[in-house]
Amino acid sequence: MATTSGLSYGVVEGWEQLPAGYEHRDVAGVAVDGEDRIFLICRGDHPIIVYDRKGNFIRSWGEGDFTYRTHGITAAPDGTVWCTDDGNHTVRRFTPEGKLLMTLGTPNTAADTGYDGKDYMTITKPADAFNRPTNLAIGPKGDLYVSDGYGNCRVHRFSPTGERKRSWGVPGTGPGQFYLPHGIAVGADGRVYVCDRENDRIQIFSPEGEYLSEWTDTQRPTHLVFDAKGRAFVSELWWHSGQTSRRHGAIAQARPGRVSVLDPEGRVLARWGGPEASAPGNLAAAHGIAVDSKGDVYVSEVTWTFAVSRGHAPANCHTFQKFALQS
Repeated sequence: MATTSGLSYGVVEGWEQLPAGYEHRDVAGVAVDGEDRIFLICRGDHPIIVYDRKGNFIRSWGEGDFTYRTHGITAAPDGTVWCTDDGNHTVRRFTPEGKLLMTLGTPNTAADTGYDGKDYMTITKPADAFNRPTNLAIGPKGDLYVSDGYGNCRVHRFSPTGERKRSWGVPGTGPGQFYLPHGIAVGADGRVYVCDRENDRIQIFSPEGEYLSEWTDTQRPTHLVFDAKGRAFVSELWWHSGQTSRRHGAIAQARPGRVSVLDPEGRVLARWGGPEASAPGNLAAAHGIAVDSKGDVYVSEVTWTFAVSRGHAPANCHTFQKFALQS
C-alpha cells in the first residue's frame, strides 16, 4: 500500500465468516460500534449483517424491512444504529438487534426537486425533505446531519429528537453547491465534512452550514470517517474512461478506486488501490468505510452495481474487505 508518515495497511484475506447460504453482491455501507462490532448494510436478502472484530458472524436483521437500495449505516455513541434507505427516502434508527426506534423522512415519499428518478443532473431545485438520502453523521452534541444526494442537493441538520433545524445546498460546482452529496462526517469540533462525489471534493462547513473550505485531493469520494486522532479515512470510486467529472471533465483514462487517509488539514498520509479491480486489496467499487478502535479499516463495495454489471470486474469479485494497520 502506498504510504507516508509511517502508516501502512494490509488486506486481511478470509476475515469475513459469511454464513452458508448468505451472499452480498453489493455492500452499501459499514459501521463499527463502541464494542468493535462491525455492521454491514447490504443489498440482498439479509440487509444488516453483524460481525465481531475477528470476523465471526453474530446475527443478521432487517429482512423484509428495507428496499433493495440500502445505502448508508452509522453506529451512534449510544449504541443505536442509523440506516439510510435511499429507495424509500428514509433514515431510521434501530437498536443493535434491529428494533425500530425512530424514522426521519416520510416512507416512500420523495421531495420535489425536478429529479427524473435516474439522472442527478435533472435536479433543478433544492428541497427541505428527502429525495434518495445517502448517509447520516452525528455531531458532538447529538445533532444529526443527513446527506441527501441522489435526488436532492442538500444537507439537512436535525436535532437529536428528529426535528429539522436547517438545510443547505443547491445544484452546482461552486462553494456550498453539490453534485451528489454522498457521504458525511462531523469532526470533534463540530465541523461538517461532505463528500461532494461528482465534484471530486470534500466540502467543509460550520455546524450551521456556512461554507469554510474544501479538500480537492480526492477522487469521487463516497464516504469518510474520522479516527480518534482526527485522521480522515475516505473511500473513493473509480472514474472509468468515458465518464464525466464535474471538476475534471471527460475522463480519457481510467482512474482506479482507492482509499485515502488524510491528516486533519487534508494532506495525504496513506493511499492504496490499483488497476486490477478484483485483486485482493484493490477496490472495485469503494462505497463505505469504517475504522475500529485498533485502527483497522473496513471498506464496503457496491461491486455488482458499479463493476460486475458494467463489465469492469468478474462476478466473484470482493464486496467487502478489512485492512489491518501494520505495526
